[in-house]
Amino acid sequence: MTFASASPAALPPSGLPGLDPKWSRLIATPGLDTGRTWHVLDNQVGNPRLTLLCVHGNPTWSYLWRDLIVSAPDDVRVIAIDHLDMGFSERTGTTRRLKQRIDDLSALTDEIGLTGPVVTVGHDWGGPISLGWAQRNREQIAGIVLMNTAVHQPKGSRAPSLIRMVRVRGVLKGVCETSPTFIRGTMALARPRLRKSIRDAYEAPYRNPGRRSAIATFVEDIPLSEDHPSHQTLEEIAADLEQFAEVPVLLLWGPSDPVFSDLYLRDLAGRLPTAVIHRFIGSGHLLPEDADIASAVFPWVDQLENPAKLAPPIEEREPLWAALDRRASDDDVAIVEMGPEGEKVSITFAELQSVVVRTSAGLVDLGVVKGDRIALMVPPGIDLAVCVFAAWRIGAVVVLADAGLGIPGMGRAMASANPAYLIGIPKALAAARTLGWPGIRISTTKLPPTRTRLLRVAATLDEIRSRGEGQQKPPTPMSTDIAAIGFTSGATGPAKGVVYLHHQLEAQRDAIVDLYRIGLSDSLVAAFGPFALAGTLMGLPSAVPDMKVTSPASLTARALSDAVHAVKATLVFASPAALGNITATAGGIPADQATDMDGVRLLMSAGAPVPALVLRAAVKLMPNAEAHTPYGMTEVMPVADIDLGEIEDAGMGDGVCVGSPVPDVEVAISALDPNGEPTGALTIDHGVVGEVCIRTPHMRHGYDKLWVTSHTASQPEGWHRSGDVGHIDADGRLWIQGRIGHVVTTASGPVTPVGIEHAVGTLPDVALVAVIGVGPRGAQQVVVVIVPTSGAGRPGVADEELADRVRAEAGDVDVAAVLRVPSLPVDKRHNSKIDRTRIARWAERVLSGGRMGRI
Repeated sequence: MTFASASPAALPPSGLPGLDPKWSRLIATPGLDTGRTWHVLDNQVGNPRLTLLCVHGNPTWSYLWRDLIVSAPDDVRVIAIDHLDMGFSERTGTTRRLKQRIDDLSALTDEIGLTGPVVTVGHDWGGPISLGWAQRNREQIAGIVLMNTAVHQPKGSRAPSLIRMVRVRGVLKGVCETSPTFIRGTMALARPRLRKSIRDAYEAPYRNPGRRSAIATFVEDIPLSEDHPSHQTLEEIAADLEQFAEVPVLLLWGPSDPVFSDLYLRDLAGRLPTAVIHRFIGSGHLLPEDADIASAVFPWVDQLENPAKLAPPIEEREPLWAALDRRASDDDVAIVEMGPEGEKVSITFAELQSVVVRTSAGLVDLGVVKGDRIALMVPPGIDLAVCVFAAWRIGAVVVLADAGLGIPGMGRAMASANPAYLIGIPKALAAARTLGWPGIRISTTKLPPTRTRLLRVAATLDEIRSRGEGQQKPPTPMSTDIAAIGFTSGATGPAKGVVYLHHQLEAQRDAIVDLYRIGLSDSLVAAFGPFALAGTLMGLPSAVPDMKVTSPASLTARALSDAVHAVKATLVFASPAALGNITATAGGIPADQATDMDGVRLLMSAGAPVPALVLRAAVKLMPNAEAHTPYGMTEVMPVADIDLGEIEDAGMGDGVCVGSPVPDVEVAISALDPNGEPTGALTIDHGVVGEVCIRTPHMRHGYDKLWVTSHTASQPEGWHRSGDVGHIDADGRLWIQGRIGHVVTTASGPVTPVGIEHAVGTLPDVALVAVIGVGPRGAQQVVVVIVPTSGAGRPGVADEELADRVRAEAGDVDVAAVLRVPSLPVDKRHNSKIDRTRIARWAERVLSGGRMGRI
């Protein structure tokens, strides 16, 4: 294919959004062909400490990188090129394939006199070109950044359907050259939709067919077969990535890309062992338009020159399965699963240990290797314990995402974690088959042959155990290996995969044992999903009560007493929502089980604030129990602890008193600025309101494939930014006042919600409260949304008398409006965390004149 005509390079027209004309340069490369001229964007920093060499793909141009240029530190140079025949560079009238384009880029950087250190940045087809250049200039390379690109078609997969469709004979020229369909289709991939002025800017260099010819040749140059002219070049680039085994790599990805899916991300990550990854959930192919990539690139670049400090030494602890090993010959009951009629099934410690060892060996025989991820879609109970401990013993990583996330949330979790294996109940396997979740499927139960084939089940747990009979114990992992990825509930934002190493979970186990003086005389009822494995970890008999996993409030007093009776429990862990229903159904406890409830010495409830009245009512059913509410989160638990007496002594305050930090936990506050943002300066001074920051050996390692989130949440270095807002009082107790994202930024300063909610909640006719902000940040108005005890019927404005009483409880805070609703949305895992963000969107609409409707 040849172009209809050649044309010289030119400068972009003025007025393109976000493009500073001072960045544009025309650079001649006289040694290339007969001499070629390029258009580049260049912030022209003199004596830079580092240069970003940004290479666009098809059908964009250097405009793609404008945000990187405007965000660059003063000592970082950014050069963004327009390929020859693309953007505003010269139209050469020739076909330029992959190898030639690498030659072209080399000629350009030679002419510029580019010297290291250099970080290459490539998107789409610019990825292979930038890598090809980097391989020729290895001595200059300080790092590599890649976005939604590929160097290889993974075995067994087909090229993207959009590319194959455009490559159909008779379609390529019409879609890519004769008409602007291809470039407009690419712009349509942006999430959210681009403004017309931005779309026009991308089309500016491609206004007629003659200027669009290279769009067609770029598509045609994608090697879909081994006899393609560029196939060998691309294969060499892929093979030569080995030379970057020690080079820092940042992979930024839009997972909603119909062209470069996570399939290509996984391929690149496998070839670049130092790669760190950030998947921008909701973003697609045009990642630099969809997401703030500068917030990822420049902090990562800073780390290249300022590497993280060495982590403190790791305390040697017993492995996660040590308690099972100690009780390997013990015939005492280990786990009891309860059903509607009482005990359903149980297993002894000796049986459990034997099954775990055989299952671990069977998994190895199936092909599981150290580091493989195993998603577990198994309800709390015996099978879950077996799968988790078997995986841990062989160094596999367990992936836990509970059903409370819902099908869409589970799908996002599986796409992110990308497990190699998936063990599930038949219902979960059916969802995996229908929705295409990754992983070789293993069923917890035997299925009919037809259904086994339909669900593509490779084995059952029983078959895995049989395969492990007589096998040698596989080697165990190191304490620094990854043990688990547990997804957050999604109650305070998109669910994130929290990464724990073995030594961090070991430290968490030991922290709980020491805090609550747990010993071998104890036994546990785990009525809270996240603690379903706690008993087995500590070597305690444990019972799983009859309840819906996704609905903690479904736990009845009878179901709890049945479970307590089954193991003579001394410890009970239940969510706040569960405690509410337990007290409401207290009449269902049989008289002969009342004495069993007397044996409970410790009641723990966490996941959301627990009102003293709820705890007090629950303790009446367990009169010898000391009630505690440990404070923590998926990322670190426990952080602080408080008992019922201390809660009552603390009384009303600005927030919820969660007690004093537990041993080996440091808590500090990052004070809020006038705009409600944490300053980053840590203090332990009492009364300072800000983000709660935590440091302890039992906190998470990071977030899976969310490098930006991990980096941001770990500042200052070594600390965990919790996202909670609170303060430390004069007695050293921590008070939680809400979430950073829920702080109302008024003209007079930030307002935190929880203290007002608690004050308003004391009104006798108010059942539930949410305090939210409406309006632009910095000028938001405080709005109180209540659920009356009598029921609200339809949503509406609270009557004047009730509104006045609400405002009186709010004190000095100016409340703009009081709204009433029949219910407030809460999360599924805890049934108690109020979704203030969703309520705020509803209130904003209502107070702007929209219809009330449901939240």
